[in-house]
Amino acid sequence: MSIFSVFFIAVGLAMDACAVSVSNGIALKKVRRKDALKMALFFGLFQFFMPLVGYFLGSTVRQYIEAYDHWVAFILLALIGLNMIKEARSEKEEEQRGSIVLSAKLLTLQAIATSIDALAVGVSFAMLKMNVWSASMVIGVVCFGLSLFGSSMGQRVGTVLEEKAQIVGGIVLIVIGTRILLESLLGL
Repeated sequence: MSIFSVFFIAVGLAMDACAVSVSNGIALKKVRRKDALKMALFFGLFQFFMPLVGYFLGSTVRQYIEAYDHWVAFILLALIGLNMIKEARSEKEEEQRGSIVLSAKLLTLQAIATSIDALAVGVSFAMLKMNVWSASMVIGVVCFGLSLFGSSMGQRVGTVLEEKAQIVGGIVLIVIGTRILLESLLGL
């Protein structure tokens, strides 16, 4: 497989992480450089490690991974999204944006939910006998870059939306989870 193919796979895998970064950027009152780097590191590292895990698990567990990956991603993203909406609706109007806390727990859940498909890609890399280390590096770096871009875009969108930003961010996460579920169930 060529480096260009791996790059396009990386872009496809990173889209969910990028969208979640946009959602986080929307929900934050101000995206500090530290916040953007923290998101990008979590998403990039998980996107780097998941293909490695998938590769080493190999084809023996592929059927189990593929059978439930879409449900795990959907449930995690839906729960996080619903929680964001609930918190936004229970706060005072002047504090709508900025109440999300980018904790390690939240970012880990988001990173797992957005990188489960990379685990399955790692299994396919094992079947293709690819150099999984270089492919995983490309995937992690691309995800890191797109997550940085996403948090910046989320900040811009959040500034425009102001008080509805956290609700929109929660809805975006639920839509991403639903899309992952429907693509898998309907074969889209």
